[in-house]
Amino acid sequence: MSLHADRLAQLRTRLAVIGLDGFIVPLTDEHMSEYVGDYAQRLGWLTGFGGSAGSAVVLADRAAIFTDGRYTLQVREQVAADDWDYVGVPQGSLAGWLAVHAPEGGRIGYDPWLHTRTQVQDMADALCARGAILVAVAENPVDAVWTDRPQPSPAPLVVQDDALAGATSAEKRARIADWLVEQRADAVVLSALDSIAWALNIRGGDVAHTPVALSYAVVHASGETDFYVAPSKLTDAVRQHLGNAVRLHDRADFDTGLRGFAGKRIVADPERAVAAIAQALEAGGATVLTLRDPVVLAKAIKNPVELAGHRAASLRDGAAMVRFLRWVEEECPGGGQTELSAAAQLLACRQATGRLRDTSFATISATGAHGASPHYHVTEESNAPIVPGQLFLIDSGGQYDDGTTDITRVMPIGDPTPEMRDRFTRVLKGHIGLATAVFPDGTLGGHIDALARRPLWEAGLDYAHGTGHGVGAYLSVHEGPQRIAAPNYPGGAAMEPLRAGMLLSNEPGYYKAGEYGIRIENLVLVEPCDIPGADRAMLGFETLTLCPIERTLIDAALLTDAERAWVDAYHAQVAQALGPDLAEDDRAWLHAKCAPL
Repeated sequence: MSLHADRLAQLRTRLAVIGLDGFIVPLTDEHMSEYVGDYAQRLGWLTGFGGSAGSAVVLADRAAIFTDGRYTLQVREQVAADDWDYVGVPQGSLAGWLAVHAPEGGRIGYDPWLHTRTQVQDMADALCARGAILVAVAENPVDAVWTDRPQPSPAPLVVQDDALAGATSAEKRARIADWLVEQRADAVVLSALDSIAWALNIRGGDVAHTPVALSYAVVHASGETDFYVAPSKLTDAVRQHLGNAVRLHDRADFDTGLRGFAGKRIVADPERAVAAIAQALEAGGATVLTLRDPVVLAKAIKNPVELAGHRAASLRDGAAMVRFLRWVEEECPGGGQTELSAAAQLLACRQATGRLRDTSFATISATGAHGASPHYHVTEESNAPIVPGQLFLIDSGGQYDDGTTDITRVMPIGDPTPEMRDRFTRVLKGHIGLATAVFPDGTLGGHIDALARRPLWEAGLDYAHGTGHGVGAYLSVHEGPQRIAAPNYPGGAAMEPLRAGMLLSNEPGYYKAGEYGIRIENLVLVEPCDIPGADRAMLGFETLTLCPIERTLIDAALLTDAERAWVDAYHAQVAQALGPDLAEDDRAWLHAKCAPL
């Protein structure tokens, strides 16, 4: 029996002992985080799946794993088909699968600290059709059989200086308090880790690649705040920074604290607060208001200091990328390099800046067929040599104390084929189409997704992921609420209006299974667009990422005059901005790459 088959068998044995006919295993933590600490990697431990989004259901005689189009190939490579059904979302759903496969009259368990209330209701409704019920567990049965489960990170909190944040924590909490008064609410529960970090101007080290700390905060209409965090994480500097208006509690006491709001109106975000939070509030006599966490939009619209920090981080990161891409071009065609050695080289280039705090996600270093998995993660077992005839895709980012970066570039190893150049150029045309878009203020992210897909659609091609995600300010590389995605792509429709000051990625792609992957990603800023004679407010994008786009992969004959002009203008900007920060050899390489088409 394989390792993961044995773990599945152990879980089934445990479920039988506690009287459950099944159990639901999401990939998240008590804060509904996308990226989670090692202690919360239950789905990966159980199944072997290494992606960053997914969920599973285990029944006595059947099990299923649910992933979106980014992981169609990866899940089949990592999770045994003998033990698991593969279900693609959004075409299928966990609730829909339960409605068909749950045993009649069965008892299906769930951990109320790992699901939102809406998710719980959807699953309960699906089970009702089978005469089955959803049962909350006090102890997660996966944890009971995961005998060597890691402990949560002990990393201490650190202060995010006001000079980098652009506003003091007291000012931010005052804004939240004003909002609470408007809503006639007494307090709001902040459970999203990046919301807490932003509101309190603190950062942590509890989640790989995301500088946040496992904690909760309750902000009252007075602006006073109850902060629940492990006492061992609090340094004297952090205590002094938080001040007397922030009362400190052990994170272990959070559930008890929630039960002390009898007669009060308490906001709990229905998308970000787990079901257990609302259940505890109501058990204590509070009225739960299902409104969005007020920090979400406030931190999405970057202030001038945050934008200045991001521009500085983009310059620093762009220069590191130039050094790396030159290394790829000169070292990889001759052999001896691998996906892991390339990722290590890029990390070294970023570390040489002296400002890198972490990568902003696990670097996607993918050559050849591995590039066709949009979220491929290289391991010692999967590590492939980089050899001529392939496309090498590198999707990566840096966490700097002044900004978070995310960039994807593709380099040919040797001479690319005409098909590779055609597909790359179509992706580039889509990238330019979005980068140059002008749209009315109030436009939803989902409304402009097609602009990036049209050149691919015209050739009968597409890609199975959204086109853009929000980005934090030395916070999460995937930040809501802004996104660019249509309803039929992973994550569903992006229904948030785009607003000036939001950062997003612009990353169309193309993936040919078994052969190669292409993606061109820059970060863009939503900004007002002044159009003479316009009768309404308009918005557009400013591209902030600075790094050359590989010229040998561009078929200039496929570009319009306007598209060629965009590439030339972008490259001129890149050369001018990055040149002064580079050594002479790197600067010469950059200027050659940025020559007009």
